[in-house]
Amino acid sequence: MKKYDIIIAGAGASGVFLSYELAKLDNKAKILMVDKGAPLEKRVCPIKLGKVNNCIKCEPCHIMNGYGGAGTLSDGKYNITTQFGGDLHKYIGQEEALDLMEYVDEVLCSFGGADAKLYSTANSELKTTALRNNLHLLDAKVRHLGTDRNVQILERIFNHTTSRIDTEFYSTIYEVTRNEDGTFIVKTNKGGEYVCNDLVLATGRSGSKWISSVCDQMGIALEKNRVDIGVRVELPGEIFKHITDEVYESKIVYKTDKYNDMVRTFCMNPYGEVVAENTNGIVTVNGHSYADPSLRTENTNFALLVSNKFTEPFKDSNEYGESIARLSNMLGGGVLLQRFGDLVKGRRSSDRRMGKCFTRPTLKATPGDLSLVIPKRQLDNIIEMIYALDKIAPGTANEDTLLYGVEVKFYNSRVEVDANLETKVKGLFALGDGSGVTHSLSQASASGVHLGRILAKKYAK
Repeated sequence: MKKYDIIIAGAGASGVFLSYELAKLDNKAKILMVDKGAPLEKRVCPIKLGKVNNCIKCEPCHIMNGYGGAGTLSDGKYNITTQFGGDLHKYIGQEEALDLMEYVDEVLCSFGGADAKLYSTANSELKTTALRNNLHLLDAKVRHLGTDRNVQILERIFNHTTSRIDTEFYSTIYEVTRNEDGTFIVKTNKGGEYVCNDLVLATGRSGSKWISSVCDQMGIALEKNRVDIGVRVELPGEIFKHITDEVYESKIVYKTDKYNDMVRTFCMNPYGEVVAENTNGIVTVNGHSYADPSLRTENTNFALLVSNKFTEPFKDSNEYGESIARLSNMLGGGVLLQRFGDLVKGRRSSDRRMGKCFTRPTLKATPGDLSLVIPKRQLDNIIEMIYALDKIAPGTANEDTLLYGVEVKFYNSRVEVDANLETKVKGLFALGDGSGVTHSLSQASASGVHLGRILAKKYAK
């Protein structure tokens, strides 16, 4: 049985920056990072390669798993803010959280992100225009790396740390037990058996069920009460150009008149593409965009999400979101696609109607009827939000605006941790999106740096 001081379960944003900080700081810790996905050079979706038209549920999903996690092949968008993207500041303090996110930005720039533009929504004229139309633009600084540049930066970080950190890909941890002396025994599907002093749970969104099972086994409290359900909107890039040119990522929140519910924009991708992703065997939708102009499309896409919080007796909010996504997969064989004009007229989109559509979809999806999938309340909220956005971006409510469904943001059960991101089980830590503490690349990465500095002191030479 091989002995390590620290085992990091998950090579997502938090795991990457934890390993980077441990490799950078002077310490004697022996470290292993384990991930169920592939190394960077093998993380290619067969849809992107043109081998298939629809998601075939690869295991593991290259979009969701592998070095860098779900953020690797995403838009490479780092939002420096505590107004959204998680609650790290509630654990370590507002100033410390922002300082760590600024530090993450410096690291990314040092590895090739310096040429990427840094946007800011503060003092933006858009904020005033939004307020005049009962819309609220949240403050953030946004560094947009683009999917292509993001991959290059992560490759450089991996090469920088690989001599210091052992890494095992295509490896799933199926058993975690604790010895009487407080050390952990970790067993993987590749036959690996390891013992460590400190175990870090950093598996991101795709590892939510696994983290929950470990916490249940160890008697660690979890909070499960939220899931966001919505659609991915795609429209001609010119409609949002005045917004994306100024702030790039516009996080706009709206409170609906009909239900008094909160709806928000999320993950805006100017001149990007819509993609399918596989989360625990369920196909949902997301968006990417690129720094290289030659890779851009004519469309902009973004999510519209309705937050759902549940009270007793129901607790499993993620199961609720999964059931809706499964229904979409059942009807569409994957992702469903509908024109906004068809939705408001109460008719399904068909191949014939899509053939007359002026907006060309960037993802091959099944034309259908989202009203058969998304509950009425959420769908009413989404429609009302589209009309509200049309006031600041005329054309949003055009008939040929495309809606892909469903997009679901699964919030991992929030793990009970302290200011060091340590659970009540000594030596067991939870960080990043997998802990439920963060919901963004910037905050997840910052949580990794925070823990890296703590563990580096513990194992100081």
